[in-house]
Amino acid sequence: MTTAVKWWPATREGLHKGVRGTIWMLKILVPCSLLTFLIDTSGLLGYLDFMLAPAMGFLSLPPEAALPLTAGLLAGIYGAVAALAVLDLSMAETILVAVFLLISHNIIQEGIVQASSGLNFFKATAARLTASVATVLCLAPLLPTEGRELAATAAVVAESGPFVAQLQAWLWDTGILCLQIFAIITGMMVVMELLRAARIIPLLARILRPLLWLMGLSHRVGILWLTAAVFGLGYGAAVIVEEARNGAFEKAEIERLQISIGINHSLIEDPAIFMALGIPAIWLWIPRLITALVAVHLYRVWSYWRMRRGNGGLKETVKGPVARSG
Repeated sequence: MTTAVKWWPATREGLHKGVRGTIWMLKILVPCSLLTFLIDTSGLLGYLDFMLAPAMGFLSLPPEAALPLTAGLLAGIYGAVAALAVLDLSMAETILVAVFLLISHNIIQEGIVQASSGLNFFKATAARLTASVATVLCLAPLLPTEGRELAATAAVVAESGPFVAQLQAWLWDTGILCLQIFAIITGMMVVMELLRAARIIPLLARILRPLLWLMGLSHRVGILWLTAAVFGLGYGAAVIVEEARNGAFEKAEIERLQISIGINHSLIEDPAIFMALGIPAIWLWIPRLITALVAVHLYRVWSYWRMRRGNGGLKETVKGPVARSG
């Protein structure tokens, strides 16, 4: 009985934070999901596909690869895989599309999520898109250049039905997604509060410290990084918001964390979806991990240079009037 009473306050606090985090998340997710649904059903994706086609050659991709890229950028991984499944792309081309979208899928919605949890929307979006392009350009020469052998699989893009039926399907899917988000976020919050009550979080942080150091991150963000890496950017951002309310993290720590998890998140679910197309697992994990590592260290160097430049400019401004007055 004593143990139950001891753990109940932590559970109650986790439930409270889970409800609050879910409400915060759904305020972003539902409007963005509805906007994406309207863009998709309106046929605008076809026009965006045409506009993006000239850029495909730069990425070592055929023009038709613009369709899954557009779907993935705006609507997420599932739409991209559905499009990839019916295209006659080679395995190398499919890997490049998968790597690009593992970094930069659902770019608008997740950019807003990151902006709400500590990183400017344009900075977050630019970092992910730049990382996607750079990773694909570096990866393309390493892949074998075979013919287009990826046959269309059983997954076929269904013909669009009436708008009302599509809207009803969207409402149903969104409702299920909201319940899943509530269950996952609340469960994570409760687990984190229980771990905090049991004083296990400091132990996990110590275990993760060497990896975080290699990734260019502060050891204090270990649990936040692990949450996003396992559960995804949206869930990780909800936890970041809750933890940041206490003011325990510096802005630079949160920005480096956001850059890292923006590139390298959801390490289980998203790669598993692309593995259904026959892509070897190594291409779905290693390139993102390396890119996240390099991006954070480059950001640290840039931040240090900007700070030094700012301090130097300040010294010159202070020294100027003193010299003239002498």
